This record gives sequence, C-alpha cells and structure tokens, in this order.
Amino acid sequence: MTEVLAVAVITVLAVVAPGADFAMIVRNSYLYGRRTGLLGAAGVAAGVLVHVTYTMLGVGLLIASSAFLFTVIKLTGAAYLVYIGVRTFRTRAEVTVDLERRGGLTPFAALRTGFLTNVLNPKTTLFVVSTFAQVVGPDTPVVQQVGYGLFMSLAHLLWFGAVAVFFSHDRMRTLMLRGQKLLNKLIGSALAGLGVSLAFAPSH
Repeated sequence: MTEVLAVAVITVLAVVAPGADFAMIVRNSYLYGRRTGLLGAAGVAAGVLVHVTYTMLGVGLLIASSAFLFTVIKLTGAAYLVYIGVRTFRTRAEVTVDLERRGGLTPFAALRTGFLTNVLNPKTTLFVVSTFAQVVGPDTPVVQQVGYGLFMSLAHLLWFGAVAVFFSHDRMRTLMLRGQKLLNKLIGSALAGLGVSLAFAPSH
C-alpha cells in the first residue's frame, strides 16, 4: 500500500508540473482546437509507456545484479525529485508557449507530436526511472510494476486531456495560467520534501 501511495503522489505531482509536454498541449489546443489537443495527450500517454517498459527492465536487472548499484540509482532518483521540486518552486514565469500559427495538424500528426515530445524528453526518462527506483523492490510482482506503469500513462492522459479542454477556450486558458504560479510553489515544495524523505527511507 505504501508503494502504491508513493507512485500515486510522485506521478500526480510530476505530471502537473509544467514542462515540454504541457507547452506542446497548450499550444496545439489553443491553435488547433480540442481534438488536436486530446490526440496530443494520447500521444504523450503512449510515450510514457515506452519509458516505463525500458525502466522496468533496467531497474529489475539492477535489483538482481547489484544491491549497491540499485542503492546508487535510488539515491540519485531521490536527488532528482528534490532538484525538480526546487526548480518548480523557484519558477516565477508562466510556462513559455509559442502561439504562432503554423498551419493545421492532421490527427496522426497531432498524435505523433505528443508521442515524440514525450519519448524524446529526458526529464520524463528521469521521472520514470526515479519513481521506479524508489518503490520497486525484489518482492514487487511484475504485474504490480505493470500496474504502476499503466497508472503513470493514465495520469498523463487524464491531466493533459484536461489541459487540452481548458486551453481550447480563451477564458479558461487565462484562468489556468493565472493559478500556475501558486501551483508551482505547492508542487515544488511537495516534490522536494518527498525526495528528501525517500532518500532517507530504508531500501527494499
């Protein structure tokens, strides 16, 4: 139950924190409408599954081969959570979004854009690896690990789907951006605190 809660909290906080995926969804939803934004969100969710797949294999091999290496990865992951927490907390400006119209996007192009933006984002790699390093142990069933991965993907789909709906309307877009600075403070504090607590938590 502790593992499940940790995955849920880290995922929700990391997903809501603004980044490349957020900027891409905002831009496409604002310029091309709700459907394009939602397809981009689906692409992001699919990209997360790619990160989860190679992370499951890598973390599993580390656990099996070397307790020392796994501890190093665990501490590095915790440090990364603290780092992104501090960075998010200190962010003063709203997320930068290029709103220059550059033609339309086909459904496939919208899906592909979301997928590639996520798959090629090193921050997503670090997020997934960090999360698995904190919660996955030798006794964690593969089915449960798959569940964690599916939850991460679903969380991305739901959040960025909501972003697409909001940013396809001018008034909602203004309201959401207005609350982003306060949200950054809350998310940053929570991520940093979580990273510190996980660094000092006993290893599996």
